[in-house]
Amino acid sequence: MEGGGRPSAAQAVLLGASTAITALLYSVYRQKARVARGLEGARKVRLDGDLRAVLLEAPGRCVPYAVIEGVVQSVKETLSSQFVENCKGVVQRLTLQEHKMVWNRTTHLWNDYEKIIHQRTNTTPFDLVPAEGGAGVTVRVMKPLDAAELSLETVYEKFHPSVQSFTDVIGHYISGERPKGIQETEQMLKVGTALTGVGELVLDNATIKLQPPKQGMPYYLSSLDFESLLQKQESSVRFWKILTLVFGFATCAVLFFLLRKQYRHHRERQHLRQMQEEFRQAQERLMNAEGGETLKNACVVCLSSTKSCVFLECGHVCSCHECYQALPKPKKCPICRQGITRVVSLYNS
Repeated sequence: MEGGGRPSAAQAVLLGASTAITALLYSVYRQKARVARGLEGARKVRLDGDLRAVLLEAPGRCVPYAVIEGVVQSVKETLSSQFVENCKGVVQRLTLQEHKMVWNRTTHLWNDYEKIIHQRTNTTPFDLVPAEGGAGVTVRVMKPLDAAELSLETVYEKFHPSVQSFTDVIGHYISGERPKGIQETEQMLKVGTALTGVGELVLDNATIKLQPPKQGMPYYLSSLDFESLLQKQESSVRFWKILTLVFGFATCAVLFFLLRKQYRHHRERQHLRQMQEEFRQAQERLMNAEGGETLKNACVVCLSSTKSCVFLECGHVCSCHECYQALPKPKKCPICRQGITRVVSLYNS
């Protein structure tokens, strides 16, 4: 603590940073909890012949947040894999990712570094249909790339290592970057994949559509079933809650430490003021006693006992016998600081 009981700059920065991190974590936790509550309260609808009737009875022919499970089926043409034969899908993502080692000048270690140098995503319209078939009810999936968890399966992956000459190796060590190679990946949402869709379900003319909700809730297209998806979100909520509590306790500990320091400083100042007040009152009592004679004959050390010692060789009469005994060695006169060779007792008659 600095003068006046104020916290130091480092302590103030520590408290501010801890408070800011706690507030940020709490904000993330609130957002995750809101998503989990919304997902738990989503209306589960079945992909069957009654779905159209349910939407007709709903306000605005819309269920704001609904859960529906079905199987992927393309509307027109399908997308074919560029590397795997007879692999058909409705979403295709091709990625080229660079892998290299980068020298860290702080830790003096080589660290892995990955960078996407090219990515292309192709889509084609698709529906969700009942897994058992037969009912003939379909749900058109809108804006699948906006989904928070679009489940794409990796159907092809190949790593192309970089070819380096001796001169290249020397240059890489000098520059601090060592390329490892290029990874080529193809991911697809295949036809026939079972999906759980969570979003706004609306009846638009004769077409039932699943689209991103308007209330700010997340849009899901996941290969997990609804219970597993809900458990995943609840686990995320617990993680952020624990993290928030840990940093919250740390913030409270820092705040308690600073307040305790300030309280102790306040007590010390209060005790000092009390001692000064007692000393002032003692002086007033001595001044008022016998017209000031008591203060005139009082020991200059304790101001309570009468002077009873003559210090030689200086000759000062300024202390009582008890205060003389308490003087540190070598004993010196409190008035002139001259060494005391002997003491003669003074008796007042």
